[in-house]
Amino acid sequence: MQGSEFIQRFKQYCPEWLAEEGDPVGLHIGTLNKTVDRIMMSLDVRPAVVEEAIAKKIDLLIVKHPPIFRPVSRLTTDDVQTKMYADLIKHDIAVYAAHTNMDIIHNGLNDWFCEALDVFDTDYLIHTHTVKMKKLAVYVPQTDAKVMREALAKAGAGEQGNYQATSFTVNGTGRFTPTSAATPAIGSANVAEQVQESKIEVIFPETKQSEVESAMLAAHPYEEPAYDIYQLDNLAENYGIGRVGELKEAMPTEDFIVKVKKTFDLEGLRVVYPHNEKKMIKRVAICGGSGEKFYRDAIAANADVYITGDVYYHTAHDMQETGMLVIDPGHYIESLCKEKMVALFNQWKNEKDWKVDFFVSETSTNPFSFK
Repeated sequence: MQGSEFIQRFKQYCPEWLAEEGDPVGLHIGTLNKTVDRIMMSLDVRPAVVEEAIAKKIDLLIVKHPPIFRPVSRLTTDDVQTKMYADLIKHDIAVYAAHTNMDIIHNGLNDWFCEALDVFDTDYLIHTHTVKMKKLAVYVPQTDAKVMREALAKAGAGEQGNYQATSFTVNGTGRFTPTSAATPAIGSANVAEQVQESKIEVIFPETKQSEVESAMLAAHPYEEPAYDIYQLDNLAENYGIGRVGELKEAMPTEDFIVKVKKTFDLEGLRVVYPHNEKKMIKRVAICGGSGEKFYRDAIAANADVYITGDVYYHTAHDMQETGMLVIDPGHYIESLCKEKMVALFNQWKNEKDWKVDFFVSETSTNPFSFK
């Protein structure tokens, strides 16, 4: 299969437009216009990960953290930090990154954290995007209706909650008279024509209008297709970063800290105990990565505890005065994405009968140890 085909499916699940402003998601190294047989998922791109990818003859590397987050001023092989880029290019290994968009998507990293910690009834911690829905109504000969519905579904129209390829069809009579300048698919110039047609209605996110409209036009047999696109006010999809939810039962603070350590297989973690400490934990807020700047949102959400990584010393002082427990399990808990993403990749493989192998990177990229 082509790398571009895989990434097209990946972006249906994890679109680039969901990433936070300035986040350099997408293709970083190489090309997607090539055959890929072996794809590996990693949290980071580090020299050891590149060595692993070379040894496993990987064609495409999918990562959570963009390898070129800041501009590279020199690309020399004397520097181990930049040599890995040259090694990737030399061995024709493409690198594609999904960063904050993986945090924001439904059934993404923050949802997996909640699932692992048995946190239920979740909502996003900070709103980031609202996507409105649109409806397409297209008129097509009844003999072409099935082909049209399939083309629209393939383009992403008709996805509603846990359902896909939804549509509505009503049949009627279409009438038209081709002019002498027309090249009609049905009928003759200057002769009135009527055709049994189907009106097919589908809904789609406004972000997919270009793909849906292009698919409709490509599948339509008419020279001048008749169709309408409406803005819907009753449907919208909201997205956000971080999650907040409830434990089934409140539990003592120390027991919850132990639960976090066991869940993420941690040797140790950092805890900011508030001066007026709460003894029981029921409402949990979490944001993977470096989410300290959102701690006030966790307070506003009435969280008893906020879990995030890379808490800064002086910010911890501010957190300590709030009455909310803060747990810093480190950035590396995001490695949960490796197994989860490969499970999704294999699901798509079975659905589409892809001839490609997927690998979870076995290299730990955690720079910290506890003694």
